[in-house]
Amino acid sequence: MTNDEGLLLQLYRTMQIIRQTEEELARCHQRGLIFGACHTYVGQEAISTGVCVHLTNDDPIFSTHRGHGHALAKGMPPRELMAELFGRETGCSRGRGGSMHLFSPEIGMMGTSGIVGPCILQACGGGYSSKLMKSGCVAVAFFGDGAVNNGAFHEGLNMAAIWKLPVLFVCENNQFATEVPFAYSSGIPDVGRRAANYGLPGFEVDGNDVLAVTEVAREAVARARSGGGATLIECKTYRTRAHAEGMGDFTYRTREQVDQWKQRCPMASLRHRMLTNFAIAETQIEAIETEVATLVAEARQFAESSPLPDASTAAEHVYSPVRAIVPHAEPSPDQESGARKLSFTQATHEALAEEMAINPRIFVMGEGIGVRGGNFKTTAGLYEIYGPDRLCDTPISERGFVGLACGAAMTGTRPVVDFMFADFILDSFGEIVNQIAKMQYMSSGRLKMPVLLRGCIGIGHSAATHHSGSYYAMYAQVPGLRVVVPSNAYDAKGLMKHALRCDDPVMFLEHREILTMKRHVPTEDYEIEFGRAAIARVGRNVTVVALARMVHLTLSVCEELEREGISVEVIDPRTISPLDTDTILQSVAKTGRLLIVDEPPASCGFAAEIATQVMDAGFNDLDAPIRRLTGVFTPTPYSPPLEAAVVPSAADIAAAIRLLVKE
Repeated sequence: MTNDEGLLLQLYRTMQIIRQTEEELARCHQRGLIFGACHTYVGQEAISTGVCVHLTNDDPIFSTHRGHGHALAKGMPPRELMAELFGRETGCSRGRGGSMHLFSPEIGMMGTSGIVGPCILQACGGGYSSKLMKSGCVAVAFFGDGAVNNGAFHEGLNMAAIWKLPVLFVCENNQFATEVPFAYSSGIPDVGRRAANYGLPGFEVDGNDVLAVTEVAREAVARARSGGGATLIECKTYRTRAHAEGMGDFTYRTREQVDQWKQRCPMASLRHRMLTNFAIAETQIEAIETEVATLVAEARQFAESSPLPDASTAAEHVYSPVRAIVPHAEPSPDQESGARKLSFTQATHEALAEEMAINPRIFVMGEGIGVRGGNFKTTAGLYEIYGPDRLCDTPISERGFVGLACGAAMTGTRPVVDFMFADFILDSFGEIVNQIAKMQYMSSGRLKMPVLLRGCIGIGHSAATHHSGSYYAMYAQVPGLRVVVPSNAYDAKGLMKHALRCDDPVMFLEHREILTMKRHVPTEDYEIEFGRAAIARVGRNVTVVALARMVHLTLSVCEELEREGISVEVIDPRTISPLDTDTILQSVAKTGRLLIVDEPPASCGFAAEIATQVMDAGFNDLDAPIRRLTGVFTPTPYSPPLEAAVVPSAADIAAAIRLLVKE
């Protein structure tokens, strides 16, 4: 245990900053200066103080809704924290986050989350980046006792153990998950002992004793930096204010219990020990208290006088700035007869292999993508070149490794997550929608999110209902995601190249039934920008918009229809977020008729979006009602005749075009 006077005073000052800032924020909440929630850290100051004293600005921390203390201990000025809660443009998240979403990547404060558990997985990602890039950084996850009953806890600790990640898992056991007692919600009364189940060292420490926390954290950080892997530290503590300011506090606990814990105040304890055990002069302690009081008062004045954000900036930072690329000429029909043709899978593999060769920050995670090379040969042969750190086989824990990918992207690497089937993505839906898609926005563009999420979609091969989903329309509703659905090898390579070079999260969905189809793919480097549709066939009488396999089925009937005097123009959007409506509108202006062919059901889907866009902007160009041909509104059945009945066929497409032309 330390007896260094400078360190003791440093610890005391940090705790004073946290306590005085929180008490001032509580008063400001009562005054109505804080628009939303305010979750204070009062009573728990020793934990973040004792851990963060060992960290540098390069060491990332990931936090929870009760993250004020973590931010301040990591070095965030009180003025930035207060301004954020006041919703001001000078706040740490520029007014986008409030109490539960605090970002300051400049000091390693990688964000707090209003969702329980993601910080555990993101810290694993920070640790994975450190391991891959050999940076020597240590990632820390702060979380409450409620998180240990969440799947993220199991998945995170397991991944950290098997990959020996430099991570500290710090459980702040304050006895209650919101208002549910930990004694009720957990079958095991302690958290630290659970580390043994994962082969990790675990400690249970008095979370109100800053010197005890400091010592345990010192050893854990040193262990992580030296390659010894992760540690779980349970800090037993108590929050002495309500779950959030303004909430009732004594329906689930008593005043007597709160008063008893107030007597164990971590700051009062350290102050007493400095005076009695370490002979530090009271004047030195009082000087710190006075200095911090002045700092906090000035911070409140700064925050209150800062301007609110300009409303015109509300939609900024949803995506990274668009990177200009050199346009590439689409292959002409004569090129299609050339010697070099690749399958869809070969084209995406080539794109990935070429980018991995020039960018050491790219790594791939997924089940069976290592030695085996992936269920669809998406990574065949790459393991032998790059080894297990860059071709990482994962446990079956989709939420876990997607959350890890988020943290890895936040800390400077570029993960590719190979899901095999897109249906499996759904187990990680919260990590994608609430974390990955929103991270750039919540951090005001200071964090990038270069994550590529790929998986097979589509009905066929009697795969039944858990291996046939598409879901791209659902993901296209999420601001912050790019959604890519290629139909051929040329597009697949160019779009994947672009995905591996952009700073946005990309959902890259590959229809299983076209993976072996071949097309001319140039040898020279090229990219296809998102939001630029392809005209798959030029026509005069009717426009058909289709994706993936439906493009091929539509093209298969066009010659037959041409002989009947029906000239079909086929538009392949290639990406549905962003969506190239201009190309569709230009085609409809020429043909006057629109059919949208889509494999998933019609309800709230891609076809409905296209129809609405054209009705809004191209109504006067229409000579007939817009028609949709989509899958049946049902889960995917197994038996071949049932399977064939729920998805549009080539004959169905031809019949729909004939009917539309007659209208």
